[in-house]
Amino acid sequence: MDWNGFEKLKAYVGERILEFSTIHPERAARLVLLAGDIRDRLISKGCARLIFICTHNSRRSHLGHLWGQLSASFYQVDGIDCYSGGTEATAFNHRAVKAMADAGMQLSKLDDSSNPLYQVSFSSQMKPIGAFSKKITDPPNPREGFIAVMTCSDADEACPVVHGAVSRFAIPYVDPKASDGTSEEPFIYAERCRQVSREMLYLFSRV
Repeated sequence: MDWNGFEKLKAYVGERILEFSTIHPERAARLVLLAGDIRDRLISKGCARLIFICTHNSRRSHLGHLWGQLSASFYQVDGIDCYSGGTEATAFNHRAVKAMADAGMQLSKLDDSSNPLYQVSFSSQMKPIGAFSKKITDPPNPREGFIAVMTCSDADEACPVVHGAVSRFAIPYVDPKASDGTSEEPFIYAERCRQVSREMLYLFSRV
């Protein structure tokens, strides 16, 4: 992976890898099961597509999508395509955008609409990723043959069956939204970004 221009991100990734032992055993076990499912899809189909899902496709699902794609690239797991979606569409929350940027990713806002498109880069060798809020079934998300990763309990309960999914895994994260407008906001978003990045790196280290 070419870190040229992304030295801060390289250091951030290295720090998260050193924290693998802090992942709760129950969560680590879930991630290992998901890694096995991804590995099976790669063997049988040559590719694996994951949609990270939360209610509003605003915070946690974007973190999972982007850190998942970076982690697959970092561990040279070919054939991985990550996406995100929600039970409804809102916007990629600017606080989550800032947390990603603070970690070292490069995010450029391409328009000023209520649901702006961001261009996200984490390697000079890879094409930037487009990130915006969308429903699970909206393009560019695949309509079938994907692994559904439920990143919030609300979406997990609202979507007991995700149509088109070949498998479904609940990897929920506490919503950082509760801290919005408080003095704790930057710390909570930074911690959630660390947690998701740590767990996505752990996940793809096991594929």
